[in-house]
Amino acid sequence: MSQSEINVASVPGVKDMLTRLISLPSISSASAKWDHSNEAVVRILAEWLEPLGFAVEILEVPGMPGKFNLIATLGSGPGGLVLSGHTDTVPYDDQRWTSDPFTLTERDNRWYGLGTCDMKGFFALAIEAAREFAGSPLKEPLILLATADEESSMNGARALAEAGKPKARYAVIGEPTSLKPVRMHKGIMMERLKFEGQSGHSSNPALGRNALEGMHEALSELLTLRGQWQEQYRNPNFEVQVPTLNLGCIHGGDNPNRICAQCELHFDLRPLPGMDMESLRQAILSKVQPVAERRELTMEFEPLFDGVPPFETPADAALVKACEKLTGHTAHAVAFATEAPWLQKLGLETLVMGPGSIDQAHQPDEYIELAQLEPTIRILKGLIRQFCL
Repeated sequence: MSQSEINVASVPGVKDMLTRLISLPSISSASAKWDHSNEAVVRILAEWLEPLGFAVEILEVPGMPGKFNLIATLGSGPGGLVLSGHTDTVPYDDQRWTSDPFTLTERDNRWYGLGTCDMKGFFALAIEAAREFAGSPLKEPLILLATADEESSMNGARALAEAGKPKARYAVIGEPTSLKPVRMHKGIMMERLKFEGQSGHSSNPALGRNALEGMHEALSELLTLRGQWQEQYRNPNFEVQVPTLNLGCIHGGDNPNRICAQCELHFDLRPLPGMDMESLRQAILSKVQPVAERRELTMEFEPLFDGVPPFETPADAALVKACEKLTGHTAHAVAFATEAPWLQKLGLETLVMGPGSIDQAHQPDEYIELAQLEPTIRILKGLIRQFCL
């Protein structure tokens, strides 16, 4: 689009944009009854970005019909700044909402609605910040990135990393951090361990192979590993400074007087930056596989989902320093995970920072404070000036 075709006035204001975005259901969920396409959100973002001069590319996520990523680029060049967000929301319980989740409702100096802070609000504010630069000659491109399915599979971000898009130098993910920069978070692993033995009458243990007893031994090995990891790894930037391993749920057996033939454990592991997820899985396997072999149990060990790697950007990185200066806050660590590891795989210096609080995310009556709007626009304009002009 040429500069003569740019029509800034055709793009709605922040409130109108967020009203429209909130009205479009884009829930992602592992449950088919909840899961929605995000196409309508991606299409409306394209409709607003193209009049500002952005070149828009809409990419279907492979193997996920109805799920799309959007890459919108203003300007050209080898570097540039990515402003990134996810288009999906979590499911909701309308019985616990005091207003319609899909209607932007203003009260108490807040805007309420599903996705206001997590994180459709960021798109409206990023587009408003970009409006000032429509038609301006940029030395480096400004890219607005909108992803699919962050709340469930993160397959949108995975697909982008596999495709090698977008190309830029810096990336800010606008997750709700109360406009405080975040330069690291832990990873998430959720794993499944299953033992299968042989049932038999409990009066004679020799008649079977007890999967529950095997799992008892495996649990001891896991807790020993946890202790070793917590001795070896520590990061004072986190509230919980060590990696955690949580034994979440266990199921096995069917009757007190039968030898337990099957037992299944699900557990959660939160590695610190610097810990490799595949190495952790191999360490677990090296401890539990001998238990199965010794007890003649069949074993299955697999991830419940692909996991999210830990993330860290150095404290002295240019983007970290820029965000600290613009916000007045020192970059810190958070417990929740983001799409940052996949943007890092693309070679982007990445930081997480956006309006709204994570305390409101995934909650009934989700909201964004009106007081966060102007500072967000100001900070994003500052980043665009520094990294694109």
